[in-house]
Amino acid sequence: MTNRGYQYGYAATNPEMHSEKSRRRKAATMLAVLREAVGLERLAEARLLNLGCSAGIIDEFLAPHVRSVLGVDIDRDAIASAIRSRKGENLMFRVADAMALDLEDASFDIVICSQVYEHVPDATRLLAEIERVLAPGGVCYFAATNRWALIEQHYRLPLLSWLPQRLANAYLKIMKRGDRYYEKHLGYFALRQISQNFRVQDRTGVILENPDKYEAGYLFPLRSLRWLARAWFALLKPIFPGYIWLLWKQPEDSP
Repeated sequence: MTNRGYQYGYAATNPEMHSEKSRRRKAATMLAVLREAVGLERLAEARLLNLGCSAGIIDEFLAPHVRSVLGVDIDRDAIASAIRSRKGENLMFRVADAMALDLEDASFDIVICSQVYEHVPDATRLLAEIERVLAPGGVCYFAATNRWALIEQHYRLPLLSWLPQRLANAYLKIMKRGDRYYEKHLGYFALRQISQNFRVQDRTGVILENPDKYEAGYLFPLRSLRWLARAWFALLKPIFPGYIWLLWKQPEDSP
């Protein structure tokens, strides 16, 4: 995993990063989950860090609900766009490496890491940095796609993330979607392994039970299929397409 290098310029090739509708509805789900997790008063005083913020749409949405937001990304053009177009007195953006953050220990109460782990050279180092910058008792909103998802989310190709690197590259070329498959997805048990230093609270099932409560109805365009998603998760969690977890850093007085 560590020899992949960095994935620069991602926002320039992915229109999703600039979609106001898509990014804001994801932010609404984050906000609903975090409100329930930490409560309104604690949320209002929270220092929030968003890793892989791209063009800053999610950051701008969340800023009115917390004390401060810092969005970071290794994509310089995306950060320049965020600085130009996203405004808020408590909103800041910075170019930064999520695996080596130039930030103080325990300096944030909430970290957002949504669909980011597969884009960095080393997901284990990413999680270690999240643990370091979180204050004791702080929480990371961690949204992650499973390697064993039937449809790969970035290229919308069946079974792409299942394949070894060489075959995945060839698949992209054949389908005329690119020359190299960079993303490195992990399966359920590997995701649990890299987050082993946290107390993991899986909110996926709760959201599936009541998606409207968590502003997640967009995940189910066909309401009639919600029961199928709930059954799939209940019976076959390790091969469910993706997860939303809360990763809690242990308080200082924990054994």
